[in-house]
Amino acid sequence: MASFAKIGLNGKVIAVHSVVNEVLHDSNGIEREDIGIDFLTKLHGWSVWVQTSYNTQGGVHSSGGTPLRKNFAGIGMTYDETRDAFIPKKPFNSWILNEQTCLWNAPVAKPNDEKSYNWNESTLSWDIVEKI
Repeated sequence: MASFAKIGLNGKVIAVHSVVNEVLHDSNGIEREDIGIDFLTKLHGWSVWVQTSYNTQGGVHSSGGTPLRKNFAGIGMTYDETRDAFIPKKPFNSWILNEQTCLWNAPVAKPNDEKSYNWNESTLSWDIVEKI
């Protein structure tokens, strides 16, 4: 299955639809994004679609394939044409976009131990989550 993000105003992802791979094949059997876009446009009457890959997260393809557009699209994410990437909603004002992964990073690295942490935006630090 191939996946396509339906893009609304300001590049916002408003839906994600799957299409059987064979629909995307041209007369030579080559998969093409534009064929999928034409198919979805005719089916839904909406013309702004961008292909996305379920296997792509942080610019890495989970099974070693070619990553597509940094991250799998989800409703509420943004498609950035300049970066040709899907970017999740910024979780906190202080967080910084990693240009290579198109994911948001805290300005302070999360401790790497067995404890659980939550980000504290007022102190710009990681707070330990106490077990109940």
